[in-house]
Parts: sequence; C-alpha cells; structure tokens
Amino acid sequence: MSISRLMKIVFVNRFYAPDHSATSQMLTDLASALASGDAQVEVVTSRLRYDDASASLPGRQTIGGVDVHRVWTSRFGRGNLIGRAFDYLSFYVFATAKLSALARSGDVIVAKTDPPLISVAAAWVARKRGARLVNWLQDLFPEVASNLGVIDPRGAMARWLGRLRDRSLTGAAANVVLGEAMRKRVEALGVDPGRIAVIPNWASGDRLRPGSREANPLRAEWSLGDRFIVGYSGNLGRVHEFATLLDAATELRAQTGIAFLLIGGGAQKADVERVAAERKLANVVFRPYQPRDRLHHTLGVADVHVVALRPELEGLVVPSKFYGVAAVGRPTIFIGDPDGEIGSVVRAAQCGTCVQAGDAAALVRAIIELRDDVALRERAGANARAVFEERYDMPIAVLQWRRLLGDVARARPR
Repeated sequence: MSISRLMKIVFVNRFYAPDHSATSQMLTDLASALASGDAQVEVVTSRLRYDDASASLPGRQTIGGVDVHRVWTSRFGRGNLIGRAFDYLSFYVFATAKLSALARSGDVIVAKTDPPLISVAAAWVARKRGARLVNWLQDLFPEVASNLGVIDPRGAMARWLGRLRDRSLTGAAANVVLGEAMRKRVEALGVDPGRIAVIPNWASGDRLRPGSREANPLRAEWSLGDRFIVGYSGNLGRVHEFATLLDAATELRAQTGIAFLLIGGGAQKADVERVAAERKLANVVFRPYQPRDRLHHTLGVADVHVVALRPELEGLVVPSKFYGVAAVGRPTIFIGDPDGEIGSVVRAAQCGTCVQAGDAAALVRAIIELRDDVALRERAGANARAVFEERYDMPIAVLQWRRLLGDVARARPR
C-alpha cells in the first residue's frame, strides 16, 4: 500500500544535499522520491558539509519538493573527538527544538543515525507530539564506538548509552536495518521482530550504468593511461580496513601497469596518505570527493573496486559503496569477513572475490587474476549488474519505503 498525499514525513540527519556523503545521498534520494507525488516531506539537518567544516549552507531551502530546515551547529569538524562531540551536542539541541516545532500528531518522524543517538531525541519528540517514529539505522552505536576503542564496552558510559538507544528502538513504530546481520543484532537487543524491516541501501541504475573503460574521460584527465586500476571510492573511515590494501600496493609497486586509485576522504585518509608517502608508493593515486554528477565516471574508471570492512563490525555497519560498484558493472574485491553481509552477496552472486583482512598476498593474487583473465572480469561485472538490478536499484528500495511508511501512518498510535 502507498502513502497518502496528506501524510507528513519529517527526516532528521546531520547532512543533506548538496552534501555528498553517503548518508546524505541516500536521504536525498528517498526524500525527493517521496515528495515527488505522495507526501509532504521535510528534513531537519545542519548547515554543514561532511567534507568542509567551514561551509555554511542556507538555513531554509526547498530542494526537489522537499522543505529543508538547517539548524545552527558548532563547526569544529572531524579533526578531533572533543570538537566532534561539541558539533554533535549542538545539533542534538537545535535539531530537537526544530523537530518539536515541526512535528504534529500523526506525522511520521524518520531518524537516521548521524549523529549517533539522534533517535533518542526523535523518540522524545514523537512521544511529546503524538507522532510515529521510524529509525533508519545506518550503524549501531555505541557498539561501533566500543569496537573502535573509543569507549570502554564494559564501562558505565557504554551501558547507559546502550539503554537510552534501546528504549528509542523498542518504542519506535519501525526500525529499518540494512541487512540480515544487522537485523539479528537489533532483534538481540529486545526489539520486537515485527518492528524490524530490512531495506538495503541502493544506487540509481539510471544514473550509474556499465560503460567502457577506454571511453572514460578520467583516464586521460587523471593521466591513468591504460593501467589496470584498482579503485576505492567514498569514505576512508575508521570502520574500513586499509592495511591490507597498502601492503598489496607495496608488493605490486614494481608492476607499473597496475595502479590503486583512492577517491574520497574521511578519518583515515591522512594516515593512508602518510603510509603511501613513507613507502614511496607511486602506484597509489589519491583524488578528493568528486561531484555526484561525475559518479558514473569515477566508478567506471576503475577495472575492479575494493570494498573493506573491519570484520568485528559486521552487523553494525554495511558499506554502501558496493551498490554503486555493482551498478556500473565492476567486480568487487571485498576485504573482510567473507560470510558477512557484503561478502555473502559477492560470493553468492559471483560478482568478485573475498579476501580476509590482513591477507595481502591473497589480495595481490585476486588483483593479478582479474587483470589477466578478461573473461572472468567481464563475467563478474555482468553478474554484479544483474544482482544490482534484482535487489539494489533505487526504485526497489523506494517502493519498500513507501509501503513501510504507509503501514506506519495507518497504524494506530502505540
């Protein structure tokens, strides 16, 4: 069943268009699609951009039929944890106030997970205003922070934050997770399985399509020539694993026909650049985040792509960059748990290969095999596009969201 034109949906997330971070792009896609003819859609977000703390976006905009409300926050950026904490705190305060002013009885509030625990504030507003809460879980906090060593998993802080988070999940009308492993994690927290929906992230199959590597204009623009390109596109964040990739690049640095192209930014970019410079890895090329309208070219310029996730974070995070790679018909080399969310898809769909974190020799073998066996590479790329069209194209996810939000809106308040 579809949602009603009279229904109002209020999303809350720290970033929104024109920001090009992954969570922002997903939210922009969904909000715009829902506003195109079904519902009144509003977004509460910050005035910041993910990759530029000094940027300041307008306080109020209408983008693609979506009313965007940007609240003030501090702007220390991601450079240090204390500054980031202030950025989070200011967003909690002003986003909660704005959300409380916008939400009315019967509205649906959809809270993403940037910043962490925004669901707690959204749950309070939903109870106060008689609205219905849907949590859209891109990751699970504080478990991610505990696994990264940011907070002690056995400490009072982790337990307290976990209890707050759990209350916001158990009291929500629905909790959207990105895969089966995450669903199991959320169910283990005591959330009613009937309030958990699996809707994976996506890419646009219209904007991203397979294309010829030779015809890609970035080959010439970035002086890549005819080299075999191993790509990495997106956030170089703390949840990703880069030691294996750097060790493989070190082993392959004498092979001038192979290059590693890392496009994007994030918490680990400076460290990855430093290691590459210390090892004099001329075969590792860095490029900043590119405009979204170039994504077709930035993904298509590579022959294969690396997607990485630290194994201990399976079920807590799902790397969404896989969907864009599959959309352009390129094989994926997944570094992480082969039985995890992305690893299982890669193996079952035969759209690439999996390598255990730390096994640089296996990564080297996988790269050489895909370089030398053109038929294997083309077959894996075709399989990637096929599984993308079957499961991960944007219209599939939008339809699932419309059905879910329609069900939530028609349900009697709990």
